[in-house]
Amino acid sequence: MSSAAYPVPRAPVWAALTFGAWAAAIAVAPDFRVKALLAAPAVLVPLVWWTLGRPARWLALFFAAALLLPPLPIPIGDSGPHPCLLFAALGLFAGLLWLREWRIPPSGLNAALAALFGVLLASVAPAALHSGGPAAVGSLVRVALFGISLYVFFYTAYGPAREQRVSLRPLYWIAAASALFACVDFYFQFPAPAGYGPQFVWLASGVYRRAQGVFYEASTLGNFCAFFLVMIAVAFSRPAAQRPLSRKALAAGGAVFFAALVLSYSRASLLNVLVACAVLAWRNRHGIRLGRAAAILAAAAAGAVAVWQVFPAFAAMYWLRLTSTTEYLFTATEGLLSGRVASWRTLADWIAAHPWQALAGIGYKTLPYSDYLGGPVVADNMYLSLLVETGIAGLAALVWVNVAILRAASRAARSADSRTSFFGVWMLCFWAGEVVQMASGDLLTYWRVLPLYLWALAVAVRA
Repeated sequence: MSSAAYPVPRAPVWAALTFGAWAAAIAVAPDFRVKALLAAPAVLVPLVWWTLGRPARWLALFFAAALLLPPLPIPIGDSGPHPCLLFAALGLFAGLLWLREWRIPPSGLNAALAALFGVLLASVAPAALHSGGPAAVGSLVRVALFGISLYVFFYTAYGPAREQRVSLRPLYWIAAASALFACVDFYFQFPAPAGYGPQFVWLASGVYRRAQGVFYEASTLGNFCAFFLVMIAVAFSRPAAQRPLSRKALAAGGAVFFAALVLSYSRASLLNVLVACAVLAWRNRHGIRLGRAAAILAAAAAGAVAVWQVFPAFAAMYWLRLTSTTEYLFTATEGLLSGRVASWRTLADWIAAHPWQALAGIGYKTLPYSDYLGGPVVADNMYLSLLVETGIAGLAALVWVNVAILRAASRAARSADSRTSFFGVWMLCFWAGEVVQMASGDLLTYWRVLPLYLWALAVAVRA
């Protein structure tokens, strides 16, 4: 039979020419960076195609990039653009691609989150009015970064990913790897790959940058470790069949997370964990088992021993810092709180002198980046910061969000479904610690870890 009856399809000539020209351009490029840039589509196009094959894939890649990759060494913003923003952009496209899958019911939590975002967005106008165009652009960018967390929440709870699961197990090991790198980073004091917060510890052997891992500052690392330490405590408090990982995996991860938290030199994050454990103990007050409590303490003790063995001088300094805080909190408050009291006093004096202006605010995240109050001011207090920057409405919205999250998590904790109950208890305990820690840190600006927190909340409430 003649082969003419079955013609062989031929690729278009233009496709072959384009591919050949692309390969030749890569081959003759004089610099490796140019070669990598030209070859990038060979990796990015298949990655984008695979990511958009399932609604939840971009979430997994976003979390992995946010927790494992450093920002790019490009002088934009405080630390440079981060690769995870690429997957956030893919997430927005995925939301449009599966637009018919969205089902957002009215609820107090949804209204509270929307109100907070609306207030932050509206504050961009006062930022432009009081601090100029560049400050307003910076404010808008930071509102958009906060919006990523809200988008993750709504996408997971009520969007295309509500019927799919991002498994907690790989996320746990990705987070543990990030915390372990932070410990190694502190030991070897690797150069920061991009911008970072200048936070140091002075020891007899030298000056050391606090553990921060791939994050911009040590406080973010400490808060991130607190999140997973609370998860481990909740897992140990439940029957073996309801734990997401084995006892050995939880104990090993607990040691790593606790060590990284200590090396971050953060006291507020440790207080977060203590508050969360207190809430967990109160919730289980009628059925606390000594064996499970001992397992939680053993995991923390293992991390403490590891830090003491490898970094004895640092561990002694951290212990001295904790004991001094409890002993001199009310007699030497200014020194113990690392200058926060002076900043709080400056903001309080401004509010007293400009009460009407404080009603509307001066623009979200303009305090550290403008001279409107006479010079940049780092509030290190989420409540006071929002009051000055977004006015009464911003503070009220934050309080509403905190109450709504605790109520929603409490309802989920009482669910008959073990997975929903687990995430509900986890978020109830952790967010109780967050409410306290917000008094000493601008936690809403931790945009690389906040989406992970709201993802866990979304898993708890979407049932």
